[in-house]
Amino acid sequence: MTAKTAQTSATASKTAESSAEKPAQSTKSPKPAKLSKPTKPAKKHPFAEGLSFKKLFFIFLIGSVFGTIYEDLLIYGQTYFATGTGVWMTHRGVIWGPFNVIYGFGAALMCWVLLRKKLENWQIFVYSAFIGGAVEYGLSFLQETFTGTTSWDYSNQIMNIAGRTTVPIMAFWGVLGLILVKIIYPFLSHLIESIPREFGERLFVLLLVFMIFNMLISWTAILRQNLRHHGVKPFTPIGEFLDAKFNDDYLKRYFPNMVRTDGK
Repeated sequence: MTAKTAQTSATASKTAESSAEKPAQSTKSPKPAKLSKPTKPAKKHPFAEGLSFKKLFFIFLIGSVFGTIYEDLLIYGQTYFATGTGVWMTHRGVIWGPFNVIYGFGAALMCWVLLRKKLENWQIFVYSAFIGGAVEYGLSFLQETFTGTTSWDYSNQIMNIAGRTTVPIMAFWGVLGLILVKIIYPFLSHLIESIPREFGERLFVLLLVFMIFNMLISWTAILRQNLRHHGVKPFTPIGEFLDAKFNDDYLKRYFPNMVRTDGK
């Protein structure tokens, strides 16, 4: 055998060994790719979810309307039992609409404070009493300081605090706060969140702008009335407009229980 023939045989032998070492290719067909599961649609959040400003604003409005109805019925009942003839007297805090804002502020503030953490019933009562009394006292003080008027005076009632509120009335606020947290709020929260989101957003903006304008005009007119009673002439077109449109007779129709502290 020649050297060339031996070399060729050795090369063929190596090739055969290398082919034998390679694993046989699989004849199985490839597995089909797994289909991805359809993604769940994003969860839609309800309108005014949780203890949001939007929900508190609607509670403020509802509380304000409730306050007007309660005060009107209270005055009617008191005059009826005192004289035999009931007298309807609208109690409100703004010119346009049946909104007694002291009740609205009280309701919204109570919800914001009392619903942020778990409280015992006695804690809800005590906190509500102090919140209601503080709101009533504070608004009375601000009204007298800046407008020279008062809308309520408890000086002749027992356990009064500077005539602006009383301990029994604070206890009433405590009971009202307990009812609000335990019964009224869950119902109102569900009712507000059930408003269609797009409609609710538009309604919120509309009512917010209306109430800001309503309170601004109402309280500016009362401030201007106080300046007018002190002989201060209007020095802007706005002051002239307020004097012409919202004079004393006009304001008396909308705030019949508002009394000047200087007797003028």
